Amino acid sequence: MTTTQARELPRWRTDDLYAGLDDPRLTADLATLREEVAALEATFDEVGVRKGGSPATTEALDRVLGGLNSVLARLTPLRGFVSAFVTTDSRDALAQQRMGELTTLTLPLGPLRSRLTAWLGEQDVEALLGQSDVARDHEHLIRRSVEYARHQMTPEEEDLAARLRPSGAGGWAKLHGNYSSQLTGEYRGQRMPVTALRALATDPDEGVRRDAFDAELKVWQDAEVVLAAALNGVKGEEGTLAARRGFPDAVAPSLLTHGIDRETLTAMQGAVERSLPDFRRYFAAKARALGKDRMDWWDLFAPLGRSETEWTYEAGTRFVEEQFRGYSDRLGDFAARAFRESWIDAGPRAGKRGGAFCMGWQQGESRILMNHDPSLDSVSTLAHELGHGYHNLLKASRTPLRRETPMTLAETASIFCETIIQNAALTRATGEERLYVLETQLLGHAQVVVDIHSRFLFERAVFEKRAERDLTPQELNDLMTWAQRQTYGDALNTTHPYMWAVKPHYYSLAFYNYPYTFGLLFGLGLYAQYGQAQAQGQEADFQARYDDLLASTGLADARTLAARFGIDLRAPEFWEGSLDVIRAQIRAYEAVVG
Repeated sequence: MTTTQARELPRWRTDDLYAGLDDPRLTADLATLREEVAALEATFDEVGVRKGGSPATTEALDRVLGGLNSVLARLTPLRGFVSAFVTTDSRDALAQQRMGELTTLTLPLGPLRSRLTAWLGEQDVEALLGQSDVARDHEHLIRRSVEYARHQMTPEEEDLAARLRPSGAGGWAKLHGNYSSQLTGEYRGQRMPVTALRALATDPDEGVRRDAFDAELKVWQDAEVVLAAALNGVKGEEGTLAARRGFPDAVAPSLLTHGIDRETLTAMQGAVERSLPDFRRYFAAKARALGKDRMDWWDLFAPLGRSETEWTYEAGTRFVEEQFRGYSDRLGDFAARAFRESWIDAGPRAGKRGGAFCMGWQQGESRILMNHDPSLDSVSTLAHELGHGYHNLLKASRTPLRRETPMTLAETASIFCETIIQNAALTRATGEERLYVLETQLLGHAQVVVDIHSRFLFERAVFEKRAERDLTPQELNDLMTWAQRQTYGDALNTTHPYMWAVKPHYYSLAFYNYPYTFGLLFGLGLYAQYGQAQAQGQEADFQARYDDLLASTGLADARTLAARFGIDLRAPEFWEGSLDVIRAQIRAYEAVVG
């Protein structure tokens, strides 16, 4: 996509918060936030919020949680506003300065959360819940704090770890984001951003895809020393802290963070591994359609079929709103508002982060970043991110602490909305368009099941090796290739050894991968129940219960919320049922391809 085309796509609105990064009101609000953080520190000291501190009275709990909620409520729009500039132009010096200022003034919040966890972890939880309305409102937070407290270091060590994170793992993650967003490569005599090179993976011409792939690998190879240092820095810190906190392995802390237990992860991943031969049938069928014995990595995103629909951004927004409204007026109205009020920064451009995300803004509003290209896949991405925004809207009446949602559940609404769009496209498709839609569905599912599992295997192996020493770029490449071979099997001639450099997920939360698989399969399971409710004329009841689930993702764990729909997350049968939906799509795909 040319720069001119990118400029024609909508950009998100920011002036509803501040006129710009140099707005005096922004400066004043940052100063107010600094004062509120300092006041919160004073409250924690006065109340005795620390390990071995004073007992939690009703009044003390009200002051502490009320103060923290107030600070977090002020922080959300400030962080969103500054992020809106940092993520769309990494070269914006003032934006980087403001983000640095915000990071520094919120630095005490990490140690304060550690102190709160230690304090709550020592309380008589049942007595506290019986005495305090505030405690009952925050019961999930309190019970999770008890679990976290079992794995805390000494107060001094926790304080130091929290204060060092922005300049440690956080700094390495920032380096990866800023550095990788500015990388360019040489393609057929033209200098292109690496994100544009990766976008050529969807070109119908294999020669274009192959040359772009080769050019992309050269970019990552030239950047490998910097990015390997960043990954070693992030994983070294996380692994050291996990061991110091007494976790049995690097996966264990992620289970707490993502809100599931090991039995659930084992059941889900067992089902995933049993599905890999089915996905390899999909890859084999796609290879046949491309006229090849086996695919290469640059063929994974190759288009198949033909869409009679021109998936411009405008056409995509109309389709999304129409299909959302077919599910419910509330969801349709939400999408219409997001488009009308310019919540979305749609087009790719130099200095802008790749991929897509949704972030909170103010009072139930969100802002969505994406890099649109004219495809159903991009429209599905739009629906996916709007699902996150809808989730934010439903949680808006909760306090910030009661909105905190693990990533496993954070993907529920996004996958559900994506499924609405893809199923609608498939229902109306025939002939070549049917192949196009099935390919879009299965390409996405393969990424979230097959590729995500390779990322999990890679990350687990990196943690194990990194405990011994820094890993060289070649060792990271070798581990990445091994992990891809474990999941893709012999379906591919070539692999992508530098995916560890491509994906920002490795540089943020540990195991920022399997929650996507959870979200897909949990979302498909819920959507299947919606189909049953619709057939029985009970869709309104389902919609009410589903919205209540989304509004409650900060109030209970995944297993408890799933039980409301009769789902046992530890049962392999549930995960197999969701994967059976995908298996049916693979059979349909094979029938079309022949």
